Amino acid sequence: MVSLVNGLFLGVEPTESLRHGTLSLFYENSIESILLMPPLSVDENTQILQTLLHSGHQARQAALETFDVFEKGHEDYVTTVDRALDRYLSQAFATQFPADGIITEENQSSAAQFLTAYRRLWVIDPIDGTEDFINRGQHYSVMVGLLENDQPQAGWVYAPAQDRLYWGGPEWGLFQRGSDGKTVSLHPCPQKLGDRSILLLGDRDQRRFGNAISDRIPKLTFNSIGSFGLKVLEVIKGQAGLYVYLNGRVKLWDTTGPLALAAAAGLTCCDLDGFPIRFSINNVYPHTLIHRQPMLIGWPEYVKALRPQIRQAVIDIRCQELALPKRS
Repeated sequence: MVSLVNGLFLGVEPTESLRHGTLSLFYENSIESILLMPPLSVDENTQILQTLLHSGHQARQAALETFDVFEKGHEDYVTTVDRALDRYLSQAFATQFPADGIITEENQSSAAQFLTAYRRLWVIDPIDGTEDFINRGQHYSVMVGLLENDQPQAGWVYAPAQDRLYWGGPEWGLFQRGSDGKTVSLHPCPQKLGDRSILLLGDRDQRRFGNAISDRIPKLTFNSIGSFGLKVLEVIKGQAGLYVYLNGRVKLWDTTGPLALAAAAGLTCCDLDGFPIRFSINNVYPHTLIHRQPMLIGWPEYVKALRPQIRQAVIDIRCQELALPKRS
């Protein structure tokens, strides 16, 4: 059998320090998983997990205390906690991976590294779902993504309020750490398209497009939670069939980690025209790192069945907003 430590396959039993640590436990896994090629070593991943757990603990403690809130833009908020965690995570990853580029949400100057010749880029969101964090909710997360050759290779999403940590990638697999400290495989659970079809749509998109989508797909049930990454995980875990993002604000630190997990789960990640979500300079505004493409992230059955109708609903609303005749 094959041993697994922190989601990395080894040919030997874990060391005593790993066996008794809070981060990793040995378990048996099927032989076909040997074909997966993790992008990091056991030690590298262990250190990342420790960094994320520490950051999440700090966020969880800070949520119980007083912090300052600032508005960066329209309905775009940042707290003193975001900024402190951003500095900590930036320094931690710069120390661990000195040869790689590092982009963080709250360090605006770091966006320039997207245009450099780094082979690998670490893209970090210190608190994804800041509004949920401000409201002392349960659905914010600390997220890290590894971008290599314009492709998401690995992602980590930690929900501190739930003490749930997820990680993996398309050449790696999917893993989670429960509140009991055990590391286990995260098994994707497709939601079947049927009478109870759940679509995740953010509050802003529901206000703008929800009625038009419901008119075209009346059996859909809308749901929403704070963090982009946690929405993607809801789809992976079978709590929803599709996540749709339309409002043109999502950036690399929101998407890199979650879409690595989505790819590992076998989800379809495309735009309204069915083209794959891309991370190249032609598909991301280089100074803001906003994606040019709207996003559908879901089980292939859902995307195939619903994408054309969602696309038409979006066209209808945009024509109304511009006072143009509806197009089909």
